[in-house]
Amino acid sequence: MNSTALAPEAVAVEPVRSISQDKREQPECERITSGFTSLHPDPEVPEKPKRRKFSAAYKRRILQEVDACTKPGEVGALLRREGLYSSTLTRWRRAREAGELEGLSPKKRGRRSRGRDPLAEEVEELKRENVRLQQRLKQAEKVIEVQKKVSEILGIPLESEDGDETS
Repeated sequence: MNSTALAPEAVAVEPVRSISQDKREQPECERITSGFTSLHPDPEVPEKPKRRKFSAAYKRRILQEVDACTKPGEVGALLRREGLYSSTLTRWRRAREAGELEGLSPKKRGRRSRGRDPLAEEVEELKRENVRLQQRLKQAEKVIEVQKKVSEILGIPLESEDGDETS
């Protein structure tokens, strides 16, 4: 046999490289143009979309533009251009017809805060004090009861409320 046929050939093997390694080694201009980075918006949908708030002036302007639309399809084009829904437009129209100028301004979302009522605060404070005093009264009654029992055991006469001694 030929010894050269059995000997392993010297083959240069390149290590496997990841895509991120390739991108790091590319010049900046190639990464920007070849990648998905700056040419296209991020395809990931955010977890929670940001709620839009429209000012009263913006709502009035849109309502005026909608009222000026005469041809079929113009209102739809306006809504698409502004990114609005027809139901939003309907709500704004109802608010305008009801004469609610503040109805056109954005409202604060969430639970309504109750104003501080000084009488309610005083009532709560008095309730807490009442509970505390009732607990002290129960404790005092127990102490008096124990004193009566001790005086009976020791044979010490106690004075009653009338001032007479009882045995």
